[in-house]
Amino acid sequence: MNKSSWQSRRRHGRRSHQQNPWYRLHDPEDRSDSQTAQSAQDSSHGDDESPSTSSGTAGASSVPELPGFYFDPEKKRYFRLLPGHNNCNPLTKESIRQKEMESKRLRLLEEEDKQKKIARMGFNASSMLRKSQLGFLNVTNYCHLAHELRLSCMERKKVQIRSLDPSALASDRFNLILADTNSDRLFTVNDVKVGGSKYGIINLQSLKTPTLKVFMHENLYFTNRKVNSVCWASLNHLDSHILLCLMGLAETPGCATLLPASLFVNSHPAGIDRPGMLCSFRIPGAWSCAWSLNIQANNCFSTGLSRRVLLTNVVTGHRQSFGTNSDVLAQQFALMVPLLFNGCRSGEIFAIDLRCGNQGKGWKATRLFHDSAVTSVRILQDEQYLMASDMAGKIKLWDLRTTKCIRQYEGHVNEYAYLPLHVHEEEGILVAVGQDCYTRIWSLHDAHLLRTIPSPYPASKADIPSVAFSSRLGGSRGAPGLLMAVGQDLYCYSYS
Repeated sequence: MNKSSWQSRRRHGRRSHQQNPWYRLHDPEDRSDSQTAQSAQDSSHGDDESPSTSSGTAGASSVPELPGFYFDPEKKRYFRLLPGHNNCNPLTKESIRQKEMESKRLRLLEEEDKQKKIARMGFNASSMLRKSQLGFLNVTNYCHLAHELRLSCMERKKVQIRSLDPSALASDRFNLILADTNSDRLFTVNDVKVGGSKYGIINLQSLKTPTLKVFMHENLYFTNRKVNSVCWASLNHLDSHILLCLMGLAETPGCATLLPASLFVNSHPAGIDRPGMLCSFRIPGAWSCAWSLNIQANNCFSTGLSRRVLLTNVVTGHRQSFGTNSDVLAQQFALMVPLLFNGCRSGEIFAIDLRCGNQGKGWKATRLFHDSAVTSVRILQDEQYLMASDMAGKIKLWDLRTTKCIRQYEGHVNEYAYLPLHVHEEEGILVAVGQDCYTRIWSLHDAHLLRTIPSPYPASKADIPSVAFSSRLGGSRGAPGLLMAVGQDLYCYSYS
C-alpha cells in the first residue's frame, strides 16, 4: 500500500467518524454541540411524547439508548453513567431508580391527601344500599363491601407517643409492632443507636380520635438482643407473655425467651395484676416461633431451626425434635386439630401431626410447595384453607383438603425479606407490606386489590413499615383502622 492511498483512507475514516452521532458524542470537542443539537431535536417533540425513564433510559423511539449514558427527559440531554466507587454523588442506575420511586411515592401521597380512592368501580354507599334493598346483596356480602368502601376512605394521622424517656423516642426506630388478640396492646421492638434492640408495650386503650395519644411502657433490663421472631403467648392467661427468638451476641448463644407482659408497668389489661414467670430456653439459631392454643399441646411453643423443628413444653421442659430438609422460616399451630404448619426456605409447607410423635415418617400430615422461600403461613378459621407468601412476592390461598392453590393475590413485592401476612376474615381483607415499602390491602374473597398505601417515609431497606390492622383498635370499644410504624413515627389510618 503506497503512502497516498493510506492517507486517503485515514481522511475518509475521520470523516465517517465525524458523521456518526455516537462517535461525536464521545469526542470532547463535539460533545457540547451534539448535546445542544439533541436538546433542540427533543424540544420539537416536547408536546407529542414524553420519554419514560422507568429503566433509566428513554422509552420513546425518538430518543436512542446509548450504552453507558442516561437520558434525562427534564433536562433533555444525555448524562454519563458513572461507576459507584469513590465518586462524589455519582449518577448510577440505582440512584436513578431510587429517584423515580421517590417521585412516585410523593405523587401518590399527594393524591391520597387530595382525593379518595375507590375500592371497586361502580360501588358507592348509595348503590350498595340500593342493591341490598333490592335483594341483590346478602348481609355477609353487604358487610364486606361496606368494609371495602370504608377502607378506601381511611385517612392518615400521626399518633403522639408519650414515654418516660422522650429523648429516646426521637432516636429509636421502629423495627416491628405486634398487636395482641384483643388489639388493646401493641408490642414493639425498636432499634437503638448504640446497637441492639429495645422492647416496649403501647397501651392502645387511649387511642381515641381526634387526639390519638398513646403511652409506651418500656423495660430497660431486656435490651441489646436482635429479635428474629416474636409472638404473643398465653401462659397464665390470654396474651400474658411475649415469646421472643433472640440472636446470639458475642459469646452469648441465642435463646427463646418468654417475657411476661406484666414487667412492662401498667401495660396489662385492667383487673389482671399477677406476676409473670420469666423463662429462657437455650435454643440457638431459631428462625421462627409459634405458641400453641390447642388443648392437646397445652403450654407448648415451637421454634423453627436450621433443618429441624423443636417443640417445647414450658411447664415440664419436655422437648420433641422433628428433622426437616430445610430451614423453617414460618410457623403456626392449628386450633381445632393438633397440627403445626411450617414454611421452609426450600419452598415446602408441611404440617406436623403432634399425635404421632417424632418417630418414623408418619408425622408429616400435609405437604404444599412454593417456588421460593416461604416467609409467612396463616391458617384460616375453619382450618380448611391456608394462606402463604414467599420471597418471590407470591401470595397463595391453598385448599388443605385438595392440596391445591385456589387463589393468588397479585401485586406483592418481595425478593429476600421476611415479611408477614395479616389475614382478617371478619372484615374479609388481607394486608401485607412489600419490600418496596407499599402497604397493600386485598379482598380475601376474590383477590381484588382494594388499596395501595405509600409509606410516609422514603423507601429504603431500613424503613420497611410494620403494620397492625383491627376492627377494634384499643379493645372492644375501639374504632377500626390500620396502625403503621415506620422510622420513629406511628401512624393511624382510621375509618372516616
